[in-house]
Amino acid sequence: MNSATTGRTVRRRTLRVAAAALTAAAALTLTACSGSDAATGTKPAGRTDKGAAAGESSGAGSSAGAQGSDARTGTDAKAGTEAGGTGRQAGGTQAANAGKADSGVERCHTSGLKAAFATGEDAVPDPNAGGSTTTSVVLTNKSSRACKIGGFPGVDLKTENGGGVWSLQRSTAKHGSITLEPGDSTDFTINLALTKEEEGFWQPAFAVITPPNETTSLTLDWPWDALVDQRGATHPATFVNPIG
Repeated sequence: MNSATTGRTVRRRTLRVAAAALTAAAALTLTACSGSDAATGTKPAGRTDKGAAAGESSGAGSSAGAQGSDARTGTDAKAGTEAGGTGRQAGGTQAANAGKADSGVERCHTSGLKAAFATGEDAVPDPNAGGSTTTSVVLTNKSSRACKIGGFPGVDLKTENGGGVWSLQRSTAKHGSITLEPGDSTDFTINLALTKEEEGFWQPAFAVITPPNETTSLTLDWPWDALVDQRGATHPATFVNPIG
């Protein structure tokens, strides 16, 4: 091979090598571009993918949160409803029990009561009051249970020989009822028109007390002076007031 041929051959090889190098570089460039495009094509926007994932995650979270919220709300609502129902039931039960307890208290019966005139210093009627004095009769629950009492007792004044009875009229005072626990006491008053005159008087020996709504009585000795005899009067000055 002559020198000219050798020179052309070397140049061709050089050109081929250069061309090959350019081709390889181009291929690498294309590969890199292709990889980028592929990535872009497969995942057009990483942010979009992340956003979509976040949306799904958010959606799942929202769904889970909604379910959790629904579950909690449902539970709370149920608990609240049950609590409300329980509260109402408890309130109803307490009201029912209170009603039963109230309705379970019977009236005071004569057999469960003790009567006595109040004879303390302040309770003694003034003999000089001229019809404007009072005496008190104390009623005590001597039974072992609570009882309810209220209204007007019956009061009959009787003489020593039993020949006369004065059933006292009632005042126009309003009245209610009270509950006496065992050992508790209440009282009522009797307005008295006392007198020291030798004429026109009526001297009781006993006071017969009949508790409200009862038919049996308690008899007390009369501890005070004579009364103005007004047994036939329309509005006598001696009359009975309600209990309490």
